Amino acid sequence: MLYYFFQYLDKTLDIPGTGVFQYITFRSGLAIILSLMISTIFGKRIINFLRKQQIGETVRELGLEGQKEKAGTPTMGGLIIIMATLIPVLLLAKLDNIYVMLLIVTTLWMGTIGFVDDYIKIFKKDKEGLKGKFKVIGQVGLGIIVGSVLYFHPAVTVRTDTATKNIFNVGSATATIAPALAEEKSTATTIPFFKNNEFDYAELLAWTGDNYESYAWLIFIPVVIFIITAVSNGANLTDGIDGLAAGTSAISVLTLGIFAFVSGNIIFSNYLNIMYIPNSGEMTVYISAFVGALIGFLWYNTYPATVFMGDTGSLTIGGIIAVLAIAVRKELLIPVLCGIFLAENLSVMLQVAYFKYTKKRFGEGRRIFLMSPLHHHYQKKGYHESKIVTRFWIVAILLAIFSLVSLKLR
Repeated sequence: MLYYFFQYLDKTLDIPGTGVFQYITFRSGLAIILSLMISTIFGKRIINFLRKQQIGETVRELGLEGQKEKAGTPTMGGLIIIMATLIPVLLLAKLDNIYVMLLIVTTLWMGTIGFVDDYIKIFKKDKEGLKGKFKVIGQVGLGIIVGSVLYFHPAVTVRTDTATKNIFNVGSATATIAPALAEEKSTATTIPFFKNNEFDYAELLAWTGDNYESYAWLIFIPVVIFIITAVSNGANLTDGIDGLAAGTSAISVLTLGIFAFVSGNIIFSNYLNIMYIPNSGEMTVYISAFVGALIGFLWYNTYPATVFMGDTGSLTIGGIIAVLAIAVRKELLIPVLCGIFLAENLSVMLQVAYFKYTKKRFGEGRRIFLMSPLHHHYQKKGYHESKIVTRFWIVAILLAIFSLVSLKLR
């Protein structure tokens, strides 16, 4: 809203200084400051409200040190993250940008699913919350929406270099690079760490004959559904100890913000020789607000937590990360960038599969880990949760750096 207001002041009234709102970097900086202020200042009021309404966590007895003390801690803190993200976005972003609209829909959609789950757990006294099949239906529904928009919407395009001229001004130290660009609809994505690293999902249908590109949505949309479901569940499983999900997510989202900025900037994308995605740079404003909201939430969520995000927050976080990665054509980098989510997911899958296998084979179930998800395994080994969280953050930072290196290391 403020973007359009200052655009009017700049273009119509020509007021000096108002043109600064045209710059993504300025609005992104403003967004992160505003979201930090909202999440820290108003976060306390939301926590007090949740506590007053007795919206507290019912902690299962897991035999872990300090677990009982967490019972009654306010949950649904994901509302803080959602509010602190959407308010700056509505004020500072271009709301007619298709990527920003998709991210707003994702936030509200996944936030609603998580809220219903938390509501059932707390007010209906059902520890299982929303039935798994309904969560999956919600995730699949969002995947269909996101996949369809990214595939069919005319504003979602990529541009590839068809020719490049280097024009040097001999009398100065500057050089102008003028690429000739062809804009096109495409289901191409990036394969990290490989030269000529663009892969088009449509190629999987090349065997069907001519005009196979017209049916690429049969591959693309199911891939989007799978990624959104997997990442949102991974974030949900990671939310098990104070500060773990919010901290690791902030690191991943910040990295995706760098990808969005360079992919949406014709100069940087040309220099880095990566896919140029028109209009995607506007996601940087959303990402900045989201990172600020996550960091502000950590003010209250670090050990000992005074609020939990609940599924309202964790499912929302996972959905947003998935959509961001798909939008900037970096979804194949998710296993690296979101390695913590992957490890948590795999630990549960392996634990369940091995337990069922050994129970069938030997008559008694055996376990690979002392407890799953993975962070509980380390708690069982006697590590304090603050140490576990800090080390997981360090791993997440290393994975983020490794992901960024993929821009040039091929």
